[in-house]
Amino acid sequence: MVEIKKKYIVDSNNHRVGVQIDYNTYKLIEEILEDHALYNLMKKSDDEESLNISKAKSYYNQIKK
Repeated sequence: MVEIKKKYIVDSNNHRVGVQIDYNTYKLIEEILEDHALYNLMKKSDDEESLNISKAKSYYNQIKK
C-alpha cells in the first residue's frame, strides 16, 4: 500500500475541514479509482450477451449517425 503524505486543513476551532495532498499522489489515486471503475464495468459486462461480428456490424449500421 502506498503511504499518502497529507496535510490537514483546520478551521478556527482546530477541526479538520480538508486535506491537502501533492499532485503526484492525487494522480495516483485518480488512476486507481479509474482502474477500479473500469474493472467493475468489465465485470458487469461479462454477464451480458456478447454479439458476434456480423450481429455487431448489423447493430452498428442501425444506429443513427
